[in-house]
Amino acid sequence: MGIPPSRAGGARAGTVAGVGGGAGRLRARRAVGGVASASAGLGTRVVGGGRPTPYAALVLAVVERIPPGRVMSYGDVAEYVGSGSARAVGAVMSRHGHEVPWQRVVLSTGEPAPSHPGEALRLLRAEGVPMRGDRVDMARARWNGGLSEATGE
Repeated sequence: MGIPPSRAGGARAGTVAGVGGGAGRLRARRAVGGVASASAGLGTRVVGGGRPTPYAALVLAVVERIPPGRVMSYGDVAEYVGSGSARAVGAVMSRHGHEVPWQRVVLSTGEPAPSHPGEALRLLRAEGVPMRGDRVDMARARWNGGLSEATGE
């Protein structure tokens, strides 16, 4: 017989690692069920009715402002919003990206959105985004939020 998970440092079935039974189990179910997110503590998951959280709304507002022909990386969006991480932005985009020009948010390497790379490349090329093969030329296409549109920096 092996060591019980509670003594081996693992989680019991039906709980999240590090969360005990009882009230902890209820918290774990809520976190896993999509009501809240531990991702950067920003609640990026859909809240009842599918409406974006306040953080998600900020991310979507930034993405909506990216002009055609320009892009931001997931990390750029998080930095511009002033909180969160590239992963938190990715979580928002995976749930609500269809509401905004999602193709304009790319990986920091210039690779298109991993969920639909072919479609993203098609849309980016149609907008005239500077490309290097199947990657965005980030030096030429990165948008800085309109801080200095004359120079693009």
